[in-house]
Order: sequence, then structure tokens, then C-alpha cells
Amino acid sequence: MLKLFGAAFIIAATTWTGIEASRHLSERPKQLRLLKSALQSLEAEIMYGHTPLHEAARKLASQLAKPISWIFEGFAARLTEKETTVKEAWEESLGEVWRLTAFKQGEYEILRQFGETLGRHDKYSQQKQIILTITHLEREEADACDKQQKYEKMVKSLGFLSGLLLIILLM
Repeated sequence: MLKLFGAAFIIAATTWTGIEASRHLSERPKQLRLLKSALQSLEAEIMYGHTPLHEAARKLASQLAKPISWIFEGFAARLTEKETTVKEAWEESLGEVWRLTAFKQGEYEILRQFGETLGRHDKYSQQKQIILTITHLEREEADACDKQQKYEKMVKSLGFLSGLLLIILLM
């Protein structure tokens, strides 16, 4: 009876591990789509609303889902609360929230480069930078969707099958 309970626990634990690993693969494309829509909204706020950057970031933070909203929330707070450059505020808020996202290093570099140009140019040049960033994020999203299709089911199955292998080895 105790062996059966232990085997069930091992299967449950390894299956849960596989599901969590596959969740990370499915979260990345969702977060990239959300980030792209956030940048499009930022573009609209800058181009048509003539909204200051800290207000636009605060509006975006209230409209977005977490963890993407935390990036813009921290960015707006840093711009209003302490004397800093836009680049530093963006990089600090990005670094603070980064570990909570499903993004990879490629996305970090794209967003870091975007932060370097943020607030430095007139609104038309800023619009071009946002469009360029969105284009790079679309490429990363295509890569993320490809990896999700290739590996998501495999990782789930691998979790379950590794539990079965472990049980067989322990018996």
C-alpha cells in the first residue's frame, strides 16, 4: 500500500513538473502578443493623445495584464518619483520585473534597445522606433510559437514518462 502511494506521488510530481515546464512555453507567445499591443497603445498615446510618457505608461499599466503591466507601472513610478533619465527608469523597471516574465534574452535586448531611444526623439522618430521594436517582437513571437508547437506536448509527456521510469527503477 505504501509503495502504491509513493508511486502515485512520484507520477503526480513529475507530471506537474512537465505541465509547469510546458506552461512556460505557452506563456511566452501570450506575453509577447500582450507586449506588442502595449507598444501599439503607447504609440497611439504618443502620436494622437500627445500624452506625456509617465502618464501614458500609467494608463498602459492599468489596462494590461500582469506581469507586463508591472513593467509600465514601475517605469511610470520611477519617472515621477525620482530624478532619473528615461533610459535608466526603463532599464530598472525592466530588470525588476524580468524574472517574473516568460521572456528570453533576445526579448530583453530588444526592450533594452527600445528603452535607449524612448523619449529622446520627436514623436515621428519615436513612432518609427516603436514600429521597429514591434517588428522585432513579431519575429520573436513567431519563434516562440514555433517552439511551443514543437516542444509543449513533448515536455508534458516527458514529465509523465520520467515518473514512470523512476517508478520502474525504484521497484
